[in-house]
Amino acid sequence: MKYPTMEMVEEADRMQLARWARFLDSPGMSAVRTDNFHEVLEEEAKIGRRIFERFTVMGGMTPEISKAIGWN
Repeated sequence: MKYPTMEMVEEADRMQLARWARFLDSPGMSAVRTDNFHEVLEEEAKIGRRIFERFTVMGGMTPEISKAIGWN
């Protein structure tokens, strides 16, 4: 799954944030063995932190949300 932009994170609803929180690769994985690894890692880590900040403020994970988004 490709990392969202910061704008997408700011506009996302709780369900979308839950999907990203569960399914996004670790920051930097999309840039392994590239010249810009550290730049990508930093940007994706920043986006990941914002996803979790917003998701937490919205109430975080519940059994209902977990069941709705599944594990695939």
